Amino acid sequence: MLARVSSPTFKRLPRAVREQQMLDAAVKVFSRRGFHAASMDEIADDAGISKPMVYAYLGTKEELFVACLHREGTRLMEAIAGAAAPDLPADERLWRGLRAFFGFVGAYRDGWAVLYRQARGERPFAAEVATMRGRLIEVVAGMLDHALRAKGREVRAIDLEVVAYALVGASESLADWLADHPEADPEKTATRMMNVAWLGADRLLRGVTWHPPTD
Repeated sequence: MLARVSSPTFKRLPRAVREQQMLDAAVKVFSRRGFHAASMDEIADDAGISKPMVYAYLGTKEELFVACLHREGTRLMEAIAGAAAPDLPADERLWRGLRAFFGFVGAYRDGWAVLYRQARGERPFAAEVATMRGRLIEVVAGMLDHALRAKGREVRAIDLEVVAYALVGASESLADWLADHPEADPEKTATRMMNVAWLGADRLLRGVTWHPPTD
């Protein structure tokens, strides 16, 4: 009597797991190609699924790109917001935030490329990136304000905002450098940024300002 040969069975992945696989593939392709040059065929191939399944799960290419922005942006914001306890001194809170920020860039270089290289120059997505950046600036300003108030010091909102904009802008530029140098250590990069930023920020937040010479 011939033995019955059973057909192979394949494990059906939960929808959430399958979506993360698609997003992983999409972030990888978008980071290399940009939005317009990326193809849904390549994304589907990288994810190991059919193109119709990508459309069924995550929608059009534009909707997929936005989903990538939201996931990577959420990862970044959660890393920074959860990096420092609120009772730490201002400099340590900033240091931990910078370490989390550059740690994200080091761990998710493709995600950084999608967020700050590919999306910023594309009109449909620039507003999404600007909103995320605005939230990041608010987080940094809030971290500084909370730490300073705990020490009995109040700083004008405009000074906090200016420092937050400067820190975020400088950190973004250095993060682009880090993304292009995979051999660089994210924590050492955070330390360099801290040395550049805090020596000036600390004095400004204490009310020490530079004035141009009078003619």
